[in-house]
Amino acid sequence: MPELPDIQVYLEALNPRVQGRTLSRVRIVGPFLLRTVDPPIEAVEGKKVASLRRVGKRIVFGFEGDLFLVLHLMIAGRLHWGEAGAKPKAKIGLASFDFDTGTLLLTEAGTKKRASLHVLRGEAALRSLDPGGLEVLDATPEQFRDALTRESHTLKRALTDPRLFSGIGNAYSDEILHRAKLSPLANSRKLSDEEAARLHRATRDLLRESIERLRKESGGDFPEGVTAFRAWHAVHGRFKKPCPVCGAPVQRIRYAENETNYCPRCQTGGKVLADRSLSRLLKDDWPRTLDELEDRR
Repeated sequence: MPELPDIQVYLEALNPRVQGRTLSRVRIVGPFLLRTVDPPIEAVEGKKVASLRRVGKRIVFGFEGDLFLVLHLMIAGRLHWGEAGAKPKAKIGLASFDFDTGTLLLTEAGTKKRASLHVLRGEAALRSLDPGGLEVLDATPEQFRDALTRESHTLKRALTDPRLFSGIGNAYSDEILHRAKLSPLANSRKLSDEEAARLHRATRDLLRESIERLRKESGGDFPEGVTAFRAWHAVHGRFKKPCPVCGAPVQRIRYAENETNYCPRCQTGGKVLADRSLSRLLKDDWPRTLDELEDRR
């Protein structure tokens, strides 16, 4: 799923292409993409883009007349920029947005179509889609600690809860926790002052660094190849590969459609965290430490 750094770079690429430009036509191909009926999608046609912003992981186009077009890419949604009048891509195309400067194309790979598009009128309606999470790049250490301890969760769940923190998902939470040298299963209310401050610094610094990396990768062009798996990630998507800090094999915890990646040496004191489904199956055969895991190999 595109997260805060990806959305930020998308917005920076969209700004010179659509800011102040008129949206002449919207073509929707995906039947489940549009989630609202009033105002109709035609209400934004012929209107100029007055603003661009991010609300959590959503991209918000503000139009004349206090209208908003809100796009949530979910897991597999991606944006592409084409020549004016470009057609939606076959099979994976969901919609196209025509401007005189070019056409913004929305695609979504896979069979589960989860991306969503809302057309809203007024700031109050827009606020109704905002989960209210803290904007961590602007937050003080005290504000960060307050959000972190608002509810009792694992650190992994706390960082990815959009009501607590804005724009952080599965990939960057793994990277943040590795940078902070904290277990993904540590309790958010049981961190020391030093650990909470370390987590705040890691969150802020890693997100800023990631934005800068993505800017350089796009090289001023429209960002293509947006993915949750980056070659420069330390742990996310790197199961069994060596941790770039200590060389220990990266481990994972699977749950539902997600997984958590972590380094047992850097983050959990050498302890291998139990994967629910697999540990139930293996029971006493589940390796408890990194040394035991290495011995079995």
